[in-house]
Amino acid sequence: MERTMVAARLHALHTPMTLDTIPVPKPRPNDVLVNVKACGIVPNMGNVINNWMTWFPHQPLPKFPAIFGLDPAGVVEEVGEAVINVKPGDRVYVSPLRSCGSCQACRSGHRSLCRYYTLNGYFSTSRDGQRIFDLHPYGGFSEYMTAPEYALVNIPDNLSFEQAGRFGYLGTSYGALKNAGAGPGQVGLIDGITGTLGVASTVLGLAMGLSRILGTGRDENLLKRVKALAPDRIEVMKLDDGSTGDWAKSLTGGEGVDFVISALGAKAPAATMQDSMKGVRRGGKVVVVGGVAEDLPVDVKWLMDEQVQLIGSNWFTAAQGQEMAEMVRTGTIDLSYLEHRRFPLAQVNEAISGLKDRDGGFSNYVVIP
Repeated sequence: MERTMVAARLHALHTPMTLDTIPVPKPRPNDVLVNVKACGIVPNMGNVINNWMTWFPHQPLPKFPAIFGLDPAGVVEEVGEAVINVKPGDRVYVSPLRSCGSCQACRSGHRSLCRYYTLNGYFSTSRDGQRIFDLHPYGGFSEYMTAPEYALVNIPDNLSFEQAGRFGYLGTSYGALKNAGAGPGQVGLIDGITGTLGVASTVLGLAMGLSRILGTGRDENLLKRVKALAPDRIEVMKLDDGSTGDWAKSLTGGEGVDFVISALGAKAPAATMQDSMKGVRRGGKVVVVGGVAEDLPVDVKWLMDEQVQLIGSNWFTAAQGQEMAEMVRTGTIDLSYLEHRRFPLAQVNEAISGLKDRDGGFSNYVVIP
């Protein structure tokens, strides 16, 4: 008798997801079947299922009905016949990064540079992404999902499934810090430090040995909470209280910070980022993981004269995800700052609509299938 499962599926934009009973998928030779225990809900999910096709038509959604859910974690139940390093019972985070697997970028380990780069359960960065969605149609808002072995991160027992459901944002921040060359003795500026990416960048930056972290945000209470994570190493400033660039230079003896992580939200004005960039030292790096509401006017002569690098950073590798899991296992990073809001699968629409009430980067909304 065919096994069935419940999945939340979106049948059309601007409509609620519905709970549908569908067959449990069978893993292909290089895939595994995961019993989903938790799936993180990204703050941008409401925009994706309502506005994405208008805002960013070059980044298509999967054809409907579609199973969304970006950050699943669970237990491997079955493995395909060609799977070697994964076994039933393994606790895993399933990275949504999917790619063709055979192009030069994929073969060199840079799957996010593949022309077919797609975030499973979310959107594709490629106009040809439907091919990937067809191969991998199951997101985390379901009781079971299949995933390729290459997408798995083994998670330790001291990392809960709810915490693992935050690995997408943690990993995005970790990848940005890696691209910035973050390390011991450095000073970094995190623009948008109170948001999901900002708090994650702070926690990881502290663990990676940064001497000082400067951060900006708009909510004074959240800024205080961030500073309390390491009062002796974190300085914060409320946006609009002055020039971020001037502030960063004043706290570094006029030199500037080693790097800037721009984790601003999609509605932030370009002028905010433009200002913070000027707080970086000569030869420093500006790494973008947030985005702003309009095109950024860049003074390329300043970039040239100051030898500043402007870097776009998108997602992270499964290997970097494994590094983060190891950091949790050893206690190098502590994710106890996350405040979980758990929702059963039947309340997925309520969970997505309630994200506007989150407590900055400290809130962690998860669906429990």
